[in-house]
Amino acid sequence: MRALSCRAAEPKSHVAAHDLSNRNAARGEPMRPSRRQADELRAISLERGVVKYAEGSCFVKFGDTHVLVTATLEDRLPPWLKGQARGWITAEYGMLPRATLERTRREAAAGKQSGRTVEIQRLIGRSLRTVVDLEALGERQITIDCDVIQADGGTRTAAITGGWVALHDCLAWMKARDIIRALPLREHVAAISCGICSGTAVLDLDYAEDSGADTDANFVLTGSGGIVEIQTTAEKTPFTETQLLTLLALARKGISKLIDLQKMAVM
Repeated sequence: MRALSCRAAEPKSHVAAHDLSNRNAARGEPMRPSRRQADELRAISLERGVVKYAEGSCFVKFGDTHVLVTATLEDRLPPWLKGQARGWITAEYGMLPRATLERTRREAAAGKQSGRTVEIQRLIGRSLRTVVDLEALGERQITIDCDVIQADGGTRTAAITGGWVALHDCLAWMKARDIIRALPLREHVAAISCGICSGTAVLDLDYAEDSGADTDANFVLTGSGGIVEIQTTAEKTPFTETQLLTLLALARKGISKLIDLQKMAVM
């Protein structure tokens, strides 16, 4: 089991925080609720091997957002994939009732998944499939289960980033038992949120920023810089192409750091 973390710089005193506020004001940038710089990630950690029975697992933290991710090998496929000599990666996503400020009713009790849940788990699954050689996996399925323990914005991006680590360990488990000959992972994939808050482009939004952002976005990128998915929404006023490119540049910077953490975690 190995835990890797990337800590955001925190002011050491009231004076330091005051100086930081002054520097931001001098640049015309509003102070973020978390007192981070515009291009600064929250404290990130990736802890492997946290679930005894899972073939792969990762407890990922993006600040106060905590997600437990497991990867399970199953010798079955969706009916429509049978006989095609390739495997499948799928995902399921859910939030514990008190992952949020107020209790959220379990979806099992409601009898159906919300549209948000279905959309997020499909995003996680297709993001991870893009970096896997499905033919080399054989006629097997790996299910990535993402359970949000605590939510403070960015749960889907944390799930994708930690999901890659859990998937890697599941595939390594298979290789160690000669189920597959080589790791079918082509490269890394990670995700991060960005947004425009009070006119400033910022990286890795927490809930306080996400809930009041002018524009919010989620970026899924590979280790080589390929774009897997971009989800961008103007919540208040339309954003410009220049602003979109600014957000993309911020996302590339943040994801580069996340992938470095992934690399160190699986060493």
